[in-house]
Amino acid sequence: MIPSPEAPDDATTSLSALMVQPVGQAPLTPAQQRFNELMVRIEKLSGLIHRLQAWSDRHRHAHIQALRESVLLAQAHRKNLLLFVHERLQTADFSDRQQRMARTLVRGLIAQLTPSADPLVQALADGYVSEEDTQEAAQEQAEAAQRLRARIEEALGQPIEKPDQYQTPEEMMQAGMRQWQRQQEADEQRKALKRAARKAQKQAQKKSAAAEKGEVPPAMLREADAKSAIRTVFRQLASALHPDRETDEQERLRKTALMSEVNAAYEKNDLSTLLRLQMQLTQGHLQSTTRLADAQLIAMASLLKEQVAALEDDLDQLQHRLSRELCVPVRADADEVILVQSLQRMQADERHLADSLAADLRRIQNDAELKRWLKEQAQLAKATFA
Repeated sequence: MIPSPEAPDDATTSLSALMVQPVGQAPLTPAQQRFNELMVRIEKLSGLIHRLQAWSDRHRHAHIQALRESVLLAQAHRKNLLLFVHERLQTADFSDRQQRMARTLVRGLIAQLTPSADPLVQALADGYVSEEDTQEAAQEQAEAAQRLRARIEEALGQPIEKPDQYQTPEEMMQAGMRQWQRQQEADEQRKALKRAARKAQKQAQKKSAAAEKGEVPPAMLREADAKSAIRTVFRQLASALHPDRETDEQERLRKTALMSEVNAAYEKNDLSTLLRLQMQLTQGHLQSTTRLADAQLIAMASLLKEQVAALEDDLDQLQHRLSRELCVPVRADADEVILVQSLQRMQADERHLADSLAADLRRIQNDAELKRWLKEQAQLAKATFA
C-alpha cells in the first residue's frame, strides 16, 4: 500500500480519539459499535485519499514529462520515416505491390503525425489522396474492420449494432466500446432501479405501519436528530471561535481560519471534521462520546454514513483521474513499489517505441532492407486486426 506520510505528533487530530470506549466490563452497544465502525471507515478513506494524492504529487510531473519527451521523439522519428519512404517511392525500383504497401505506410504515418500541425506533412497528405489511393486504403481499412468486428462480437456476446456504418478498425473498436459501455450502464441502471424499488417499498411499509399506530416514522426522527446533533456542534464551535470577540490579532486570524474550516464542514454535513475541530479546540478534553445516548449516536451515524459514501466517491474519482492522466491503473490500496514500477514500464515502453522507430530508419537505408521492412509492416498491420 502507498505509505502514509509521517503522522502528526498531536494525537487529537486522529478520529480514533473520538471513538466510543467501553466502560468497565460492559460491552459496547450496537449503536456504539456502528458509530466506531463508521469513524474507522472515515479515517481509513481519508488516509487513502491523502496518501494517494501525496504519491501523485511526488511522481506525476516527472512521469508526464518523461512520456511527453518520448512521444515528441517518436513523432520526430515518424516524420523522418515518412519523408524517407516518400522520397524512395519516387526513385526506388518497387513492384506494384511494394508501392501499395509503401503508400499505405505513408498514409498511416501521416495520420499519426496530425498533418494540420506541420505544413510539410500536410503537403504530403494532400499528395496521397488520389482517388486510387483513397479507394485502396478504404478497402484495406474495411477488411481490417470486418476482421476486428468478429472478435468484438465474440467478446460482447452479441452483434455490433449497424456494423456497416464503421469502415475502419478504429471506428469499429470505438463502436464496440460504446456498445459495451451502454451494456454496463443499462445493467447498473437496472440494478439501481431494483435497489430503489426495494428501498421505497420498505420505507412505504414502515410509514404505513407508523401511520396506523399514530407514530412518526423512525427515519424522520433520525434525520431530525442528526440535524440537531450537527447543528449543536456547529453552534458550540461558532461561539468559541467567533473572531470578533478576540482582541489579540494573531489569535483572531487563527480563529478566522478555523471558523472557515468549520463553516465548510457544516455545509457538507461533515460531522467527523466538526468533532475533530472541537477536540482540537478543547485540546483533547471533548466530552466523551461514551456518555452519549444511543439515540444520539444513531443520529450521528446517519451523518457519518453520508460522509463515508462521499469519501468513497472522492476516492473513486481520484483513482480514475490519475489512471487517465498517468496512463496506468492507479489504486490507493496498491503497493507504492508496484505503482512506481507501472510508471517505469510505461516510460520504458514509450522510450522503446521511439528507439524502435529510430532503428527502423537506420535499417532501411538500402532498398533491399526497405522492401523487407515494408513487407513486415504490412504483415504486422494485418495481424493486429486479424
